[in-house]
Amino acid sequence: MKRHMVIAAVAGAAVLLAACSTGAPSGGAAATARGTPPGGSVIDQPITGTTGPNGERPSPVSEMKLTPDEIATLRAGHYTAAQLWHTSSAFINAVQRGADTEFQRLGIEVVATTSANMDAGAQANQVQTTMAKKPSVILSLPVDPVSAAQAFQPALSQGAKLVFLSNVPTGYSYGKQYSSIVTDDLFAMGKLAAEALGNSLGGKGKVGVIFYNAQYYVTNQRDAAFVDTLKKEFPAIQIVAEQGFSDASATQQIASAMLTQHPDLDGIYVSYSQPAAEGVLAALRTVSNTHAKLVTLDIDNPVMVDLATGGNTVAVIADQAYDLGVGMADAAAYALLGKQAPPFAVAGALSITKDTIAQGYQASLHQPAPDELSKLPR
Repeated sequence: MKRHMVIAAVAGAAVLLAACSTGAPSGGAAATARGTPPGGSVIDQPITGTTGPNGERPSPVSEMKLTPDEIATLRAGHYTAAQLWHTSSAFINAVQRGADTEFQRLGIEVVATTSANMDAGAQANQVQTTMAKKPSVILSLPVDPVSAAQAFQPALSQGAKLVFLSNVPTGYSYGKQYSSIVTDDLFAMGKLAAEALGNSLGGKGKVGVIFYNAQYYVTNQRDAAFVDTLKKEFPAIQIVAEQGFSDASATQQIASAMLTQHPDLDGIYVSYSQPAAEGVLAALRTVSNTHAKLVTLDIDNPVMVDLATGGNTVAVIADQAYDLGVGMADAAAYALLGKQAPPFAVAGALSITKDTIAQGYQASLHQPAPDELSKLPR
């Protein structure tokens, strides 16, 4: 789903990022095919907490507070906002609802909302067109960080305040070109995934790890936190297979190979839901494997159906997408007031199981679970 799905191709060759949550990468230069980094695989890098793309320390979005006097100042300012998203999805819809609600509370009028459908050129055109409406602030996730540096220049030239989701244009600096980056608590998401899989296995067994095999801080940190937590908290669980992917359509083949080599596999982790986890589920169903348990990140309806009906999926870890939108709007308000927003603000994470699907949709997306999902037999 989420943000988490920006898997990108730069000049038709590199990685195309499609963000769901923020899960799958977002942005051409931010995610690149890799060789093994110094010290080993991206999932073997030391990690003790979430950090930003430039090593920024995280601050909870909930720490951004506005006083009644500040809200009155904003309301009197007749400010306007534009939301220029990289794509459309359930995740982005939730982020947008959060931002819309907060902007309304603050008296900031939203004058433009667009989706670039993962097209960097379209996003550049949307920035240019939107600036005719002279928005005071812009919320966005750059499709391609390299070309976005030029694409957002018209906004900078007109003095618009920029707040980004997960990614930032190449060369842009906090406090100069942009006011804040807002994203998930990446470490918490990976940690919750490890605890969900470890507990479902009773603390012992053999697992396979299918991780995102490119340099993109969002997905790399989530994957690394999963591996680190599993090793520390569940020493009797053995990781018997690790395989990376840069093309999510390859996960079915990767999972099939793992299951052939390790038919006694007890569990599988894969970086994000759509389409990566869907490929893993397809591989499991092909060999009628109902034993191996699956944990992944980001809400996606086909995976949630498998979770709801007692399939292989035992947990889906999600971010609080609606709260991300609220946090982005608050960061924009800080900028309008001349206050420093946190350079890197994060929203919380939650673990959704078969018994907490309805609560999970509300907590993450602030909407009910789809009717077809809530009516499924359990």
